[in-house]
Parts: sequence; C-alpha cells; structure tokens
Amino acid sequence: MPWIGEALTYNQAPCKADAIVVLAGDLFGLRIEKAGELLREGWAPKVLVSGAGICYGINEGDLAIQMAVRDGYPSAAFFNVPSPGRSTVEEAKYIVPELRRRGVHRFILVTSNFHTGRATRIYHHAVPDIPFCTVAAPDHDFQPDKWWQSRESQKVALIEWLKTFANFLGV
Repeated sequence: MPWIGEALTYNQAPCKADAIVVLAGDLFGLRIEKAGELLREGWAPKVLVSGAGICYGINEGDLAIQMAVRDGYPSAAFFNVPSPGRSTVEEAKYIVPELRRRGVHRFILVTSNFHTGRATRIYHHAVPDIPFCTVAAPDHDFQPDKWWQSRESQKVALIEWLKTFANFLGV
C-alpha cells in the first residue's frame, strides 16, 4: 500500500537557485515555513509566493508572507504573485512570466509532499527552459508511507490521484 502514496511524491535535495517558488493551497503554512527555512539556509535570496486564493477577503500570498514575517523571516525577501488561478496549471500561467520578468535562471519549487509529483510535471511542461528542483513541505494530513491509516490521508491521496488523472487527460 505505501507505493500508492509514495508515487504521488517527488522530493529532491535543495539546489542553489535565484528564487524559491511557493505554491498556493496550504492552509497550515507548512509550505511557507519550508521556503523560509530554505531562504535562511541560503539556497536562494528571494521567495515568490503564489497568491492564488482569497481567504476572508485577503490574498493567500499576503497571508503566507505575514506568517513568514511573524516567524522572523525578512519581509523584503518575499514577493506575492497574485493570480486568479484555481488549479496548479492556471497558477503556473502567472508564476512563469514572473520568473522570466525577474530573470530567474533556476528556482526551487516548494509545495506539499502529496502535491510534488503533479506540480513537478506541470512546471516541467510550463517552463522547460528553466531548471528547478522540487522540495517537499510536510503535510499534517498526508504521510505517503501510511496514507491508508487515517481518513484525512485517504482523502488527500484520492483527491491527488484524481487531479493527477485529470491533468493526464487534459481536463
């Protein structure tokens, strides 16, 4: 059973880069925390935060940056990239031009562990000319090696597999 959860994940060692890209969709702040750690460790000098959602009238990217600053990371290193995107594919349509506008030659993609495989494939397709590494942020609701042991983890696995198939079919 572990292979079903582990097949969703793709986690690499961090690479030296011009920027860290944090994808939207994390309500717990674990993605922005992982990006902050990578920033602090010197893997990249800036963090582009996808602001693809609105929560209580506030852009998700702004909320994530507020959390990072509250956790002691420098606000000057974080940049919100607002978008109306409601999927990872749509989100990439806003992130990729921002990478090009900023002259990024290599980036680190940060997203939740269960989302890494699909997100990596989407970004390889969206931006084949800019190399990147994918670093997984942990997720409270998904553990790849024992996804079947909790209802929340089962739901995450099912939904992510459905999204993976939908992307494969071009839906």
